[in-house]
Amino acid sequence: MSKIISILETAKWLSENDNYLIITHRRPDGDTLGCAGALAQGLRELGKCAYIFENHEVTPRYLPFVEDYTAPADFSADQIIAVDIATTELFTKSALEYKDKIALCIDHHNSNTNYSELLCIDASRAACGELIYDILTDLAGSISKTTATCLYVALSTDTGCFSYGNTTADTLTIAAQLIKAGAPNKQLNKLLFRTKTHGRILIEGMITSNMEFHFDDKVAIVKITREMMNSSKATEDDIDDIASLPGSVEGVGIGITIRELSSPTDCKISVRATPPYNAHELCAKFGGGGHITAAGASIKKTVDEIKADLLDELKRNFDN
Repeated sequence: MSKIISILETAKWLSENDNYLIITHRRPDGDTLGCAGALAQGLRELGKCAYIFENHEVTPRYLPFVEDYTAPADFSADQIIAVDIATTELFTKSALEYKDKIALCIDHHNSNTNYSELLCIDASRAACGELIYDILTDLAGSISKTTATCLYVALSTDTGCFSYGNTTADTLTIAAQLIKAGAPNKQLNKLLFRTKTHGRILIEGMITSNMEFHFDDKVAIVKITREMMNSSKATEDDIDDIASLPGSVEGVGIGITIRELSSPTDCKISVRATPPYNAHELCAKFGGGGHITAAGASIKKTVDEIKADLLDELKRNFDN
């Protein structure tokens, strides 16, 4: 079990140690990458040695925020830190060698499995980036433009540009401080939320035209197969945050995306829910987890088998 430590204790630990390697999760999003980039930059500004373990799944959209911190092949860390990672099952294959060596995990998922020696966690935070902001400001009193930019990526992507229900007054207050520190919010908002490729437009069209509705239209389910990805020529970048699409339909309380990955029996579900529905509880039934409003799971079944299992599980809930 991890020892739970506060923001202040985390800042103290970081000030007393050095030679850090920061781990990000599989299929990395803006939060894990923004946190890693901000933490590496902030620690370096304090004279510390800090690198990010290379994640080969980083998409071109997010690469500029982490590429300057990639650890050299011969780097030997004294302390390993995981950011925005609830379980070691979310480590990339190449990072699994560190799964029993995590000194500190900074996270905001209530499904965290307590795999690290020390754990700084607050599930009420909209993004892990909020915790990193508090830690770095405690360490240095302020943050640089570069650090603020990374943290703006973290906060904005995990809140849907501050439109999701997880956004709080604290989230917006921190975002304002990041903009004051120099984060180019106008450019970042356009890059992350208002620019779509041809592949994105095509895959959205396929998804919306085949969206299924169940339980008096309270549940929307979409499928993303490898054939759809190939046909639309969509990339990983193109489907970033596409799981929010089914939940955006009026009246839908649970939006589910079932995506086929490397093979027909290698799939991932992403669930977005509006209270009183609970995305975490549903995904936990399938070995996953996350937040009340957003969660996911990896399942070794076909898309249609997973859909049938989900409908069976949801039927039990809607019938009660």
